[in-house]
Amino acid sequence: MTALPEGFRAHVANIGIKDDTTDFAVIVADEPCTASAVFTRSRFVGPSVTISREHVADGSLQAIAVISKNANVATGPDGHDDAIALADGVAKSVGCAIDDVLIASTGVIGRRYPIDKVRAHLASMPAPDVVDADPVAEAIMTTDTHPKTASASVGDATIVGVAKGVGMIEPDMATMLAFVLTDADVALPDLDQRFRAVVDRTFNCVSVDTDTSTSDTAAILASGKAGAVDLGQFEAALEAVCLDLTRQLASDGEGAETLIVVTVDSARDDAQAKRVAKTIVNSPLVKTAVHGADPNWGRIAMAIGKCSDDTDIDPNRVVIRIGEQELFPAPADDDALADLERYLAGDEVLIHVSLQIAAGTSTVYGCDLTDGYVRINADYTT
Repeated sequence: MTALPEGFRAHVANIGIKDDTTDFAVIVADEPCTASAVFTRSRFVGPSVTISREHVADGSLQAIAVISKNANVATGPDGHDDAIALADGVAKSVGCAIDDVLIASTGVIGRRYPIDKVRAHLASMPAPDVVDADPVAEAIMTTDTHPKTASASVGDATIVGVAKGVGMIEPDMATMLAFVLTDADVALPDLDQRFRAVVDRTFNCVSVDTDTSTSDTAAILASGKAGAVDLGQFEAALEAVCLDLTRQLASDGEGAETLIVVTVDSARDDAQAKRVAKTIVNSPLVKTAVHGADPNWGRIAMAIGKCSDDTDIDPNRVVIRIGEQELFPAPADDDALADLERYLAGDEVLIHVSLQIAAGTSTVYGCDLTDGYVRINADYTT
């Protein structure tokens, strides 16, 4: 059990989108919370994103409502009205203002909510009484193989996060769906600044397949029930929660068998390091080499070379390693390559690239590419 922080309760249910799983979750706070959220930069977003952007703009939220297995994207004015009806129904059920409700949706694009089923459930929805984050994490899943939660303590306060997403993941200011709750008392400017910084170092450093979702949302709500905390310690604990979720998301990539961690250091700056690291972790040839336990470092070199605008990258200075084994420029002997094959067959693989330019660094997270990914996405709507 992952207990929700003080001041939060939840409700989960099946509202009929799919018969065999929970597909609806509401998280509600006892009173309005300090809140921050970031969203996808996709140009093809759904109303859950456009409405929630408006609702969180004042830095206050009291409830989060999530419908899974249906994205309600590209559904026109009717889909927008359905999303408003969802927010309004949740607000009336839990007793808060409609503009204090963040809504999120995930699933198939191009299909409206089964709005009659949504309205019927909201009309009779019981008072939220779930105090465990695990059922919430399960209710928001789509093709995830398991629910994803993480928690940490800071002073007398608790930070708890839930997340979902294993495909269509290449975040741009958010990632999939991720919700963080805390009972720490943190002023809005501090909460917003630190949350965005942590998101950039964690959720924005994960990629499964280079595809940015139309519905990506990451939000944090702070109830303040546990009182003030040291802000530096708060940010460290928040990062620990978000990094834990990031690693879970990458490890559970659709069809994935291996977590790939790519660290690029000695870059011009952190932005360049992340750009190069993302290019490596997103390369289908690198992903398939890892899947096949093939220490083909030439594919890593190829991926670095794709960053053609980074003219300060000098191949003669770059160092490429898999695990702790240097492969370029110093070649590995046959025994070292045999050891690497065994290493690559493990659950987690580190690729380490040093650009030898300056002090920039970044670590990103992804997964191997398997036939399971193809099968899952070939059959997704059928």
